[in-house]
Amino acid sequence: MPTREVIKATIAGLIATGILIVLVFVGSRKLHHFDAALFAYLFATLFAVFAIVYRYSMWLQRPPTAMFWKRGWQVFLNPRHLGRNLLRFPSLLVRRFVLNDFIFKRGWQRGVAHWLIMWGCILAAAITFPLVFGWIHFQTLPDSYEHYRVYVFGFPTVSFRVGSWFAFLIFHGLVWSSFLVIPGVMLAFRRRMRDHGAAAVQRFGEDILPLMLLFAISVTGLLIWISYTWMHGYAYSFLAIIHAITVILTLLWLPFGKFFHIFQRPAQLGVTFYKEIGHEAERAHCERCGVDFASKMHIDDLIAVEKQLGYCYETDSAAGRPSHYQRVCPKCRRSMLALSQGRLWASSLQGRQEQ
Repeated sequence: MPTREVIKATIAGLIATGILIVLVFVGSRKLHHFDAALFAYLFATLFAVFAIVYRYSMWLQRPPTAMFWKRGWQVFLNPRHLGRNLLRFPSLLVRRFVLNDFIFKRGWQRGVAHWLIMWGCILAAAITFPLVFGWIHFQTLPDSYEHYRVYVFGFPTVSFRVGSWFAFLIFHGLVWSSFLVIPGVMLAFRRRMRDHGAAAVQRFGEDILPLMLLFAISVTGLLIWISYTWMHGYAYSFLAIIHAITVILTLLWLPFGKFFHIFQRPAQLGVTFYKEIGHEAERAHCERCGVDFASKMHIDDLIAVEKQLGYCYETDSAAGRPSHYQRVCPKCRRSMLALSQGRLWASSLQGRQEQ
């Protein structure tokens, strides 16, 4: 029998997949603007959506994640701090997601690589998915074959001249995304080949394969553009098939590899608010030396999560010792470990002397 968590995650995945199917049907005006040749892309996307929502739901139901998720919303919506949190939110959004400042702190090369890959992928996704789903299409104007009109969900929007700079920019959007992703991937590969620390812990499936897939998608996409622009369509069909294979494989692998952190990362904002409020709230003092070492909310939540996971670190406080291991500061933990090892060594030495 599947567990309650699995059932909830499965239902969430099916609901998300169903919503996307309805949006595709409605947005393409009953599939009127849906290209049947792109069905494989749609199937891979539907599979990815189900798997991503399923895994995300399972992740949110883990006791540590569930606690952070719950506390993050509580501290963010707390009436005492809501005004400040709302003012802080745009700044955090820009710094953490638009600029990736937390990556640049680990090194400029790593930050530039991550920034180029992220924005290249965002640009490609913003263009590809609406076109695949039939949400966006272009039609020539009845009175002018030199002008296109953009239709979004079947509704007419702006029009532009075919030979304009605007047309050049939007029709080559995937080319610009490739120009961002390829240098980013090369910088990431350079770091993994030259940084001995990164090379020692990297794994093929988690570190190398994602870069290879992104590189393959970008290069094959550029080759398709080169083929129909300067080579009169030479090898176009072959390149289109190879490109489709790489994109579909990436979509199918997306929920199971390193790219899943794309969907986990926004939840980190809640952790930021959690830490900020914790610094101002009641503090936890070490029951051994009395030093202030963490927020009381964090220690209480940590103890509650450990109980849910089946860990028990309570001690005999009646004997003058701390009531729980988590209520001891890191310095005292190291001291207690050293003292325990010293007592064991002394008792072992005494036993050998008595023999």
